[in-house]
Amino acid sequence: MIGRRAILSLLLGAATTYWSSAPALAQPFDLGPEQPGRVRAERNADAIKAIPKGFVFVEPGSLTVAISPSGPPLATYATDAKTVVGADPDFAQLIADSLGLKLTLLPIAWADWPLGLASGKYDAVISNVGVTEQRKEKFDFSTYRQGLHGFYVKADSPVTSIKEPKDAAGLRIIVGAGTNQERILLAWSKLNFAAGLKPLDLHYYDDEPTKLIALLAGRADVIVQPHAQLVFIAARDRNIRRAGTLSAGWPLKSDVAITTRKGSDLVDALTAATNGLIATDKYRQALARWGLEEEALERSETNPPGLPKS
Repeated sequence: MIGRRAILSLLLGAATTYWSSAPALAQPFDLGPEQPGRVRAERNADAIKAIPKGFVFVEPGSLTVAISPSGPPLATYATDAKTVVGADPDFAQLIADSLGLKLTLLPIAWADWPLGLASGKYDAVISNVGVTEQRKEKFDFSTYRQGLHGFYVKADSPVTSIKEPKDAAGLRIIVGAGTNQERILLAWSKLNFAAGLKPLDLHYYDDEPTKLIALLAGRADVIVQPHAQLVFIAARDRNIRRAGTLSAGWPLKSDVAITTRKGSDLVDALTAATNGLIATDKYRQALARWGLEEEALERSETNPPGLPKS
């Protein structure tokens, strides 16, 4: 049985800082507007040189970046209800620093980014946009993070590691209906059945608090969601832990990228800036601040192969 305090902890999630029992999250998530711990970078001469001659920024002297504040730790509104904070705003600041520009963040609804970018409302989008072959027809990409889903279990669960389909055989797994995670798990279940193993037992619930209560009550063994979401929940509640991750594009990889207008030619400067940050370790420091080191890339690529058209 789950006590009243545990249930309230799941249902009440707003506070200025959130602590984690994991070593990587020994410091709190700071959701205050001041962000004194934000990592900053020096100007990158090579990245600045790669900015096309005559390129016109939306706001002179500033990099205007659209971000959807859809939830921590990637991007959310701070405690002042107006400042956008999180891992993506931190990365946007590092890119602006590298290009010798100020940063202007423009909060948007995630679904609005393609039209806004195509119409020139902002210079770039840094908002968990994955690279796909269809998107590459209209946009350019500079990769900056892996797209991962997470397998999380109760802190005292006997499940220690989930890396491949056989590791999940017979487990009761909470997943959202119609999601990319469900697509992958259904494929895993078929592979297990073909190999003579137990299929996955998928469970569906209407909302996140109900999912988490079901996991803690022992009605399921695992919850699967985008990795960053579960990193935040684990840091906040300290009663679930990671058992594994998988690429959001399984069986292919799925990288997240800075997105720019096709043909604007800003992409090479952004890729150079990202690789400069990786080389100086500023990049990993910024991800670590939000518990997302596991999503780090070894290098940024310009327009790599993306997920194929469905």
